[in-house]
Parts: sequence; structure tokens; C-alpha cells
Amino acid sequence: MRKGLATWRSARSRATAILVAVLLTGSACTVPEAGLPRGEALFDTCVPCHGAAGAGAPELGAPAIAGLPQWYVERQLEKFRDGLRGAHPDDIPGMRMRPMAVTLNKEGDIPSVAEYVATLPRALSEGTLHGNAGAGANTFGTVCFVCHGADAEGNELLGAPPLVAASDWYLLGQLQNFRSGARGADPRDTWGLTMRANALALSEQGMQDVLTYIRTLQ
Repeated sequence: MRKGLATWRSARSRATAILVAVLLTGSACTVPEAGLPRGEALFDTCVPCHGAAGAGAPELGAPAIAGLPQWYVERQLEKFRDGLRGAHPDDIPGMRMRPMAVTLNKEGDIPSVAEYVATLPRALSEGTLHGNAGAGANTFGTVCFVCHGADAEGNELLGAPPLVAASDWYLLGQLQNFRSGARGADPRDTWGLTMRANALALSEQGMQDVLTYIRTLQ
């Protein structure tokens, strides 16, 4: 009797283990391989703020991200995930973004969604600032040109993103964040520290002037 009971329990344990293994395997199969299919699926979590086309939503402080280079999207998601961005209480949009980046915790998640974002067509936004483009050109030529390039298309080697298609209201907000320390104050963020130094050298009018000039490059 006892031998039969022990045999039954052993068989039941093996069956349970097999069932668990099958369920885990099936669950793993539901996650697409790293690449565009997974990136498109993950992008569903971005749509409520950035929109299905990645054009952004000013009322939410969500920038246009469509067409940004994959390398830049990856680096920013990693910064949000690691607390280099989105950890300062004055950066409300950043604090909303950080938990989203933390959910990209499977290997290949961040490169996949970044690759998908890079495939979205750029959508140029309307200008909202009315600075002096001539004065802005001088500032751009002495401060921004070195990293972001003459056409403001950015430089991967320097970690400088493209600016030419970005919304001016978003860029202004980021310059203000750099100047206040809400962004770029973490000692691990070498590029951010450089941007903060540049922002501290600009007045509010100077910021508006250079961003007005950047819009002329579109």
C-alpha cells in the first residue's frame, strides 16, 4: 500500500514538473525575438503619450520621437532605466518616463523598441518660439555646432542627438532642465554634464534665439 502511494506521488510530482516546464516554455514563446516585431509590440506602451506615429503630445510633455536614431533612443531609455534621467522631482515628464523604461527589462527589449522608433517617419512640428534667428545662428556656431553638426543632425560618436526635427518647446524645456540641474547633474552622465555647462552659459532669450535658428535648418 505504502509502496503504491509513494509511486503515485512520485508520478504526480514528475507530471507536475513536466506541466510547469511546458507552461514556462509556452510563455517564453509568446515573446517575439528581439528586433522589429518585438519593438512594435512594446511600442504599444508608448502610444498613450507619444502617439501611434511617435509625433508626441505637448500637453503631456511628451516629445516627438519618430525617426530618432536607434542609438540615441537606446541611450536615453538606458538613462531613464538607470536613474540618470527622470529622477529629479522638477522633471515631471521624465518621472513619468522612467517607470516605462524600467519595464523594458528583458534582454533585447530596449534595442527592439529603439529600432522600431527609428523606422517611424519624422513628423515636423510647428514652431512655438519667436526668438532672433540671427543671434541664434551666432550661438549655434560657437556652442552647438561642435557636437550637433552644422545641420543639427547630431553625432553618434559624441553622443549628440539630432535637433533639427525636434519640437522647439521640448528643446527649450530640456535646456531649462539642464540649467536648473533637473537633468545632466548626475556625475555618471558625462554628456549631460557637458550640456548643463552649455545651458548655464545661455540666458532665457539666448535659448529661444538658438532654437529659433535651429528651426530654419529644417
